[in-house]
Amino acid sequence: MEGALAAVPPVEIDQGVFKYVLIELQEANGAKRTLLRGYTHAEYHDDVYQAVRPGLDALGLKSRVLGGGRIRHVPDQEIFVYGYSMAYGQGDHALAVDMLRKAYPSYPKIHFSNEGY
Repeated sequence: MEGALAAVPPVEIDQGVFKYVLIELQEANGAKRTLLRGYTHAEYHDDVYQAVRPGLDALGLKSRVLGGGRIRHVPDQEIFVYGYSMAYGQGDHALAVDMLRKAYPSYPKIHFSNEGY
């Protein structure tokens, strides 16, 4: 992967319970990539997106939110993905878990449920 997409880490999350979004990025040449971002300071899913959007714009990347939900992150033990975003709809939790497993390969349990808010 080259260009601006390579400069952006695929996963960035906090610890605790928080809202997350999946963001699709696109370079001018059409290359695409998905990011996962989740922050405890975000009251709404759009707050997560607005926290990262200026940096993406500065790199010349187009971005759009694909969906979201919630994450419970217990360091070195478990990451649980669940729920949905009222503004963006439910994120692809299976994709989120796949991305998290790559970012946190030593965690014994990374899973999701399509139930709950």
